[in-house]
Amino acid sequence: MEAIECIKTRRSCRKFKEEAVPHSVLEEIVDAAAYAPSWKNTQITRYIVVEDREKLETIAGECVLGFEYNTKTIRNCSALVVVTMIKNRSGYEKDGSFTTSKGDHWEMFDAGIATQTFCLAAHEKGIGSVILGIFSEEKLTEVLQIPDGQQVAALIAIGYPAIWPEAPKRKEVAELLSFQ
Repeated sequence: MEAIECIKTRRSCRKFKEEAVPHSVLEEIVDAAAYAPSWKNTQITRYIVVEDREKLETIAGECVLGFEYNTKTIRNCSALVVVTMIKNRSGYEKDGSFTTSKGDHWEMFDAGIATQTFCLAAHEKGIGSVILGIFSEEKLTEVLQIPDGQQVAALIAIGYPAIWPEAPKRKEVAELLSFQ
């Protein structure tokens, strides 16, 4: 699949088949996502794949702030990828000061780039995904015992799609682009 085709055909998928995604495929996806650019090549993004149905049920019931779409999606997915980021590296100088006025915002930026790269690589492998942002970081950290020094950036529900959603309408280039 060509890059532009992959970008234009990838959709947020919330309905999955029961078939598990093989670990070898997940390893290939993470291998590709590892090439996402990051602040001074800090490579702060990490991936925790939750396949255990009991843990998924706990996350769906207790960690998504009652947001029903996320509850249903997590209960339906093959696996949930918890994207974490190592704190206090991206956007920082060696002495601990911030390099720019963006402060620690670069951490989330880098995790976002890596998350999108993960989803594009998954799409190329025929795996559906949806990025979920409504969750209790504190509760997830407790349930999954997130390692010290890391924090949760996003969740990605994945699986083989039951259906490929249609593309929503996109803004025209003239609305998105300006020149000076």
